[in-house]
Amino acid sequence: MGTTPTEVLAFPNIKAIVRDNGTAEVVVAGNSRVVPDGDSLQDLRNNALALVVGEAQTLKRPVRVQIEDPEGHGELIVHPDNKIESVTYESRPARRRTQAPATTPETVAPAVIETVPVAAPEPKATPSQTATVEATAAAVERQPWPPTRVEPEASTDVPATSEVTGSSGQRITDAEVPPATAAATEVPATRRSLKESSFLVSAPVLEPATKGWRGSLTRLGFRMDPSPEELAEREDIRTVSQHWPGPRTIAVVNRKGGANKTPTVVMLSAILARYSGAATVAWDNNESQGTLGWRTEKGAHNRSVLDLIDSSTELLSPTTNAAEIAKFVHHQTADKFDVLRSDENEEGDHEVTAEEVDIAHQVLTRYYRLVVMDSGNTARAANWRRMIDHTNQLVVPVTAIEDRAEAARLTLQTLESRGGHDAELARNAVVIVSESTDAKRSMTGDALKRAKAEAQRIADGFEPFVRAVVRIPYDPALVNGPIRYEALQPATQRAWLAAAAAVAKGF
Repeated sequence: MGTTPTEVLAFPNIKAIVRDNGTAEVVVAGNSRVVPDGDSLQDLRNNALALVVGEAQTLKRPVRVQIEDPEGHGELIVHPDNKIESVTYESRPARRRTQAPATTPETVAPAVIETVPVAAPEPKATPSQTATVEATAAAVERQPWPPTRVEPEASTDVPATSEVTGSSGQRITDAEVPPATAAATEVPATRRSLKESSFLVSAPVLEPATKGWRGSLTRLGFRMDPSPEELAEREDIRTVSQHWPGPRTIAVVNRKGGANKTPTVVMLSAILARYSGAATVAWDNNESQGTLGWRTEKGAHNRSVLDLIDSSTELLSPTTNAAEIAKFVHHQTADKFDVLRSDENEEGDHEVTAEEVDIAHQVLTRYYRLVVMDSGNTARAANWRRMIDHTNQLVVPVTAIEDRAEAARLTLQTLESRGGHDAELARNAVVIVSESTDAKRSMTGDALKRAKAEAQRIADGFEPFVRAVVRIPYDPALVNGPIRYEALQPATQRAWLAAAAAVAKGF
């Protein structure tokens, strides 16, 4: 049986504190003990709990511990045998919201039930009552954390007799109802069709928590349900992991340079390729020379989109196998997508035409499920407009700088004014607002607050006009050099996952 909170001494006062800066400590009776470093906040939680278990083993009795970390705070009871019991827990809200009542399931402590002896012998319980008592005991024994309130069930007792009123107003008891009348009230039994039943379980089993304190407790054998934040992440992963019938084309556009177009192409390609396993290609559709090839891994050749167009007849032949496309694209070994570079000849005298966009798109959609297109800065260029004709989902990246945001607005306005397919893409666009890349890691205090406030202001300005707006935090790994998903900070990876999920919902 579990230990009630009142049975566990409050001495010594123990606190386990995990901070989002990668440090943690366990404070026992005012004495701080440094928690061994870990590779993640999850490792710090596990190491902190290990110290508390050691304290319980030293005292040879259960101890109370106050837990606090960026995800939430509460109180646990830790036993010397590694058993963990939850007393209270309250998650920290992700954003401002109305305060929950004090009696929400997250903050209510388990009720203590006292047994009061009675003088008179109790009547013998029926089998159904016994089963109910046993089920209740099992439920208390396996009470989840955070504890949930158990609402009393409505009474199903039926009086031994009931009265009805006849047509003459005379009251008649059940015993006086004629047999024919009683038989008429019975519903005849019907045989159901086998087509209407199934032995399959329709609802999937919820996997236990893997992150936060809940994940730590799960690994210690105390199975916990995932937090709302972890459930949201699982849903985003499920969304980007889908396979769609037929190829899909994403166009990343903003008529202003330096708006984060190329990093957006790389990150969306990496996440969609990693999670869905679908063949994905990032295509630099700049009318002359783009920078996608500079920010990604180069293969063992120098071929570009012009070489692919010149070999299109061979690549579209029914006798050509899928591996031949590797002659023209540059594979990203870590992020699992390919890159089709723009022309990089020294003269730079060739501009991609609308017909060449058609040919390249026809080739790529034969070999790939997902095509993510980078673009130039000229919405009037022939290749830019033909790219829009092939697009299924429009993405508009913008850094939190006024002129970039204004250029993004004008890009959407141009498409909307053209009507038809272009206007539909603008209305269902996904805008990705990144904190200014001009920010430095040394920025602190008011400067950081202003940068975040500006990003939020721009995001709020786009929200009424498009399908989704996603904010991305500043990350130095996106500023210069080749872009790699694994090089990003965890918060940045999570934000890009949300952005990719918003894009995938448009498929």
